[in-house]
Formats: sequence, C-alpha cells, structure tokens
Amino acid sequence: MSGHSKWSTIKRKKGANDAKRGKIFTKLIKEITIAARMGGGDPAGNPRLRSAIIAAKSENMPKDNIARAIKKGTGDLDGAVYEEILYEGYGPGGVAVLVETMTDNKNRTVADIRHFFAKSGGNLGESGCVAWMFDKKGSVMVDREGVDEDELMEVALEAGAEDILEEETTFQILTAVDDFAEVVEALEKNGITCAEAGISMIPKNTVEVTEEKTARSLLKLLDNLEDNDDVQKVHANFDIADDLMENLS
Repeated sequence: MSGHSKWSTIKRKKGANDAKRGKIFTKLIKEITIAARMGGGDPAGNPRLRSAIIAAKSENMPKDNIARAIKKGTGDLDGAVYEEILYEGYGPGGVAVLVETMTDNKNRTVADIRHFFAKSGGNLGESGCVAWMFDKKGSVMVDREGVDEDELMEVALEAGAEDILEEETTFQILTAVDDFAEVVEALEKNGITCAEAGISMIPKNTVEVTEEKTARSLLKLLDNLEDNDDVQKVHANFDIADDLMENLS
C-alpha cells in the first residue's frame, strides 16, 4: 500500500477524536474560503469551490459551516486573509514530500515546516524539487465493507474515473480534476458512501521504506506536518509493506 492511500488510512484511524475532527474542519473551512475568494461563491461556476464543498461533506461538515466559509471568502463576512504556499522537501529514506499550506504569517509557517523536516532527518528543498514527481488528481476513498466491487467499478468508470486501486480495507478511485465532482455525485446517487474525497497530489512512482526506524521517523514527520495549523494537506511518495505497518501500529 503506498503514498496517498496509506497515509489516508492512517490519518482516518488517528483522526477519530473530536480534537482531530476540529482541525480537519478548520482546514476545510480555509480551503472553502480561499476558493470562494478566488473564484466566487457559486460552486456551479467555481470548480475549486465545488471540490472543496464535496470534501467538506465527506467529513460531515454542517451546511451552516460551509455557508459561513463561502461568505467569508466572498467578503460578506469578516475573516482572515490567507496566502497559499507550497513547500517541497525530502523526508527520511529519501521520500518526496509536498506540503500545501494556507497562512497569514509565512515566516512562522516556513520556520515550523523547516523545523519538522530537520527534526526527522530530512530537509526542506527549493521550489520545484519534488512537485514534478506528482500528478494532481481527484481522489475518492471508499470502504470495502458493504460495497459491491463490480457495482462500484461500473458506476465509477462510467462517470469518468481513470483508475480504481484496491487496498486491504478500501478502494481508491482516481479521476481527472475536471471529472472529480461528477464521479462523486454518481457514487452518491447509487448509494455508495465516500469515506474521503478531495483533490490530491498522487505520486508517479514510490520509494520503498523497509526499515522500521525510517518508517517511524517518516510517519512522525507527516503527522507533525498534518497537525500544524497552517498546513492544509501533505503528500508523499512512500511505500510501506503491510507487515511492517503492523509493527508500527
């Protein structure tokens, strides 16, 4: 199991408590706000906002929270002004890491990001050093339990999905960014629940992590980054065998 799907599974297991849920909501609200600020408050004419709303709904965010975030973005309500910054670097084992941030203080943010990389034995790199290793895709995670695999594949592929990856407990559906919303809507219309849905950076190739110490350092780095208030999303191109993952849990 690799990269995005592996890290998504870990995060979902660790993020069940209320404190983690609050952080997820905060990140989603930031994304909705900046999407509305950049492209307007109508999801029909703003693909980024539409995708952000889908991601929020997949986390069961209340409609009122979504509406307030849109109004902050369009200027109908007061709110902080955020700047988007992408940081790139290498983690333990030479794993490429992309860190999407939204911040109102970039000096604070870069200091925190650099500290986390250095603490793990990795290093923060220059712009462009690892981004080329990833493709921007729509990503939908569906729990395997209670899902008819043939129906899932038929619905997803007919709606425009590019690929469906089978994992131990989930299916990961990959789409072109432009087809993401249509695929999610098709799944929901057919009663298939999306455990997680959003636009993600999918690694073109992965780096195999075989040593337990390296794996622990890498997951600690990703966890520290995810837990930072200025960080929106973290992407990495690692692969950890399932038997090693069992030792880490």
